[in-house]
Amino acid sequence: MTSLVTHDSFAPPRVEMLIVGAGITGLYQLYRALEAGLSAVLLEAGEGVGGTWFWNRYPEARFDSESYTYAYLFSKELYDEWRWSEHFAGQPEIERYLNHVADRFDLRRHIRLGTRVTSAVFDEKSGSYTVQVSDGTNYQARYLVAATGVLSVPYYPAVPGREDFTGESYHTGLWPTTPVDFKGKRVAVIGTGSSGGQIIPAIADEVASLTVYQRSPNWCTPLNNRPITEEEQQELRANFDAIKQTLDTSLSGFLHQPYDRASTDDSVEDRQAFYEKLWNSPGFSKMTANYSDFFTNPDLRKEFSDFIAGKIRSIVTDPVTADRLIPKSHIYAQKRPPYATGFYEAFNKPNVKLISLKETPIQKVTAKGIETEDGFQEFDIIVWATGFDFARALQRMGIRGNNGVALENAWKDGPHTFMGIQAAGFPNLFFPGGPHGAAANNPRYNGDQVDFTMELLAYMREHGHNVVEPSRAAEDEWSNMVSAMAAYSPFSPEHSYYFGSNIPGKPRTFLINPAGRGVLFDVMTKSRSSQFSNFTMSQAGHDGADDKVALRTGEYSL
Repeated sequence: MTSLVTHDSFAPPRVEMLIVGAGITGLYQLYRALEAGLSAVLLEAGEGVGGTWFWNRYPEARFDSESYTYAYLFSKELYDEWRWSEHFAGQPEIERYLNHVADRFDLRRHIRLGTRVTSAVFDEKSGSYTVQVSDGTNYQARYLVAATGVLSVPYYPAVPGREDFTGESYHTGLWPTTPVDFKGKRVAVIGTGSSGGQIIPAIADEVASLTVYQRSPNWCTPLNNRPITEEEQQELRANFDAIKQTLDTSLSGFLHQPYDRASTDDSVEDRQAFYEKLWNSPGFSKMTANYSDFFTNPDLRKEFSDFIAGKIRSIVTDPVTADRLIPKSHIYAQKRPPYATGFYEAFNKPNVKLISLKETPIQKVTAKGIETEDGFQEFDIIVWATGFDFARALQRMGIRGNNGVALENAWKDGPHTFMGIQAAGFPNLFFPGGPHGAAANNPRYNGDQVDFTMELLAYMREHGHNVVEPSRAAEDEWSNMVSAMAAYSPFSPEHSYYFGSNIPGKPRTFLINPAGRGVLFDVMTKSRSSQFSNFTMSQAGHDGADDKVALRTGEYSL
């Protein structure tokens, strides 16, 4: 990869748009920036593109949104030529796809791998950011786009002695690129969330023993994955325009058809039959295609939870283990539910054991294993499937806005945003896919935010502006909406990481968009029609040179 250079070898590299993060959103932002004629560079801390799908490569890591709904829709040719092998693709296939996208659209020469941002300081006079990265390079960037996502800061619980363990230790969100050999090993998996639900059944037959340490059980339901048949492949291609239209406008960002009945329209027997159908349905359809009153009727969700509890008891042969796997503190959808294959069945294997950390907490990790109140157990491998500090990545980048204000200080009580795209006081900083943006199929929401950002920048260029931030009033209105509507969300402040409840000491504020895509669309439409009046725009110099002039004269080059 060729580095950025300038005419002055002592001057820092300069670029119109600097993007951080080479995941689904970052790659799309890079594509759109280059398409618009902006000079752009993407920085990625990892040694490969993929973002979440580079770092999370543990066994059985895969989509739980349908592959063709999660993938890009900006190019029919790309859509036609890539044949997903499964309805819910696994990590190796996802990573191959994203590398294909980087190569097919000539994005790779604009990407610098193995570079982590250490600070990003806005200069009000020049209207640009000075961005320092881990190799010591400084960039000057007119626009800074942090496509760092919400699940990019792995969380380790504060367990005494964690770093004393001398065996192999891995976090599912920081999995090594070389395969881990589980064969014949004594393995501990800590956590039964989404990643735990996937990896536990994937390795159960390989290991000598598998001990699962569970803090809180989750309502895990079957993913119901299967290969995409040749007939389905042809249908996906023949119906591209209709599929794209649905995904571009659907409130959930899925193809699932909403159910047209309320729970009160059916008898108890009919509802049980419908739940059985949902149990055998793919992925998120258990939520998006449930009864029309599913999200507003906690009694209905309690009834659905009881149905799942019955399924757990029917699958897990040991009643004590089954009972431990059934959540008691929350009903379905108060936490983001995991979707997996063979999760409950894994606990019937003679080499798999479940330990409840509510009953017997971990006292410490030692050089050889894990000690609980019940005793000590030796392990060869410990897998930390303990999730993420949701939406924390932005506060760890050293971002400084107007008057040197630190983003982590401005957000010490929780994020304040406008449409989950920008924050007042931090001009020219955009964070599609960050807090307050999505509420369902993330890439569809994130793509909406990228497209809106590019429309905003096009308007600015046409009108002679190069500095933009949302007004305080617009930010307050959106952030207040998030707070007010959070009360109507099915997710629980006590249990859901959407409120930061999995991180001790983290402020309990809602971190996604409780009003959904419809409200996001509505605010975007009103912003466009008012000529983006909810933003403050101005013109600042860039060391005395206009960006477009610098681009024409070749000051930005690769």
